[in-house]
Amino acid sequence: MLYHSPSRELQDRAMINLWILVLFASTCSAAPVSEIITVSARSQNSVEQGQTATLPCWVNPSQSAEDLEVRWYRGDRFDTPVMLRKARKFVHENQESSYNGRVSFGVKDAASGGLKTGDVSLKLVNVTVGDEGVYTCYISSEVSHDSTTASLSVTVTGNPPLLSAVWKKINVVNVSCESEGWYPQPVLSWSDGTKDLNRENPMYSRLSSGLYSARSWITVPSSSEVSCSIGLHDEHMQRARMRLEHHQSGFKITNSNEDFQSSTVNVKLEDAKSEFITIRGNKVRDADREDFPDGDEVTCLTAIKGTPGFSSGQHYWEVSLGNANIEPKMSWWIGVTSAAEIPRRSDISRNTSNGFWFLYSSPDIENTLQFNIEPRICLPIKSRPKKVGVYLDYDKGVLSFYDVEDASLIGSLATKFTKEVFPFFNPGRNDKAVMEIIQRTEQINNVGTETPSETRGEGK
Repeated sequence: MLYHSPSRELQDRAMINLWILVLFASTCSAAPVSEIITVSARSQNSVEQGQTATLPCWVNPSQSAEDLEVRWYRGDRFDTPVMLRKARKFVHENQESSYNGRVSFGVKDAASGGLKTGDVSLKLVNVTVGDEGVYTCYISSEVSHDSTTASLSVTVTGNPPLLSAVWKKINVVNVSCESEGWYPQPVLSWSDGTKDLNRENPMYSRLSSGLYSARSWITVPSSSEVSCSIGLHDEHMQRARMRLEHHQSGFKITNSNEDFQSSTVNVKLEDAKSEFITIRGNKVRDADREDFPDGDEVTCLTAIKGTPGFSSGQHYWEVSLGNANIEPKMSWWIGVTSAAEIPRRSDISRNTSNGFWFLYSSPDIENTLQFNIEPRICLPIKSRPKKVGVYLDYDKGVLSFYDVEDASLIGSLATKFTKEVFPFFNPGRNDKAVMEIIQRTEQINNVGTETPSETRGEGK
């Protein structure tokens, strides 16, 4: 039988106790490194409405957040979070309903490793003005938690400004500028091209949609040029310009006017083979039907081209919009197009970028005509014209429109034509009067004397 000495047993016990103490001390000293949570975020963030926003938030120093609870919420609505992930799963119960299907984890930068490196950034798609505000990023473990906030600003770029001119006196014009659909409240200013102009204080209104509208006006000499600019603190600026010219001698359409006399052409309507318009010779109107796919809106469904086409020179033709027995048409388009075929889809944008330049009348807007350009130009008229003259100077890139009976210039578009263009017409919708392209068998007769003024808009 073997026996151990008491001193040896005591030494062994002491060694075991020492190892236990060292192991315990090592475990306790590692706890602050892996368990204490510190959260950082980018405090200011901005995005345009409809875009995707990322609110960066991360654990600092970097460590995995896969097993942590991550909660994003707004204001004091801790229990109705924007997004919640815990126990490695997303929790949708009690989620704020407006964020359902629009939130997920994003990354704070291209080098981020996502959750594995502690990146818990919030990604929000289809941002709206209602999403603007302060968000809290909250992270917790079993023994620690921390939070910080990130602010989201939302911007909306509104419509291009619409300019309107009203002649107050023979040498004075009141020009107004208006635009809507902005957020936050925009800044509006006037200029004559060289310096800022004094104006009445702009009027800002908050619409039911939460967006802002702006309106201002200014009084200028009848021969001048003004521009209206509107934007968000010198960003996303939209600008419209109007040139006003007063002629002492006026404009005349007479036998001595060689430009019109020698430039007159007889325009023929193409056979559009469209079920939405009715053509009889050189007369065209909307078809008698109730099932227009675009409702009451006037679109390219009722548009038609004319011949011949032009790639140089000066050309003039006239369009009748009413007579002594019928009120003038209220709904119509007249101009030129470079489109090989008129698109029949109602959602096609008929702007200058797509090869359309025209003057149009809408029954919803009285005493004004408009060009299809951006920014929009509103042309004041005394009454709706019964006959419109169209003068195309292809080489100079000018398209002018005249009220033939008043012998006055309605307005001119300045542009650059690069393709062959064709006369373009749209009889609009729901008018009694038809649109007729006038045919000439002899030279133009004297149809007027003078016009008191000219309003000129510039297209892109």
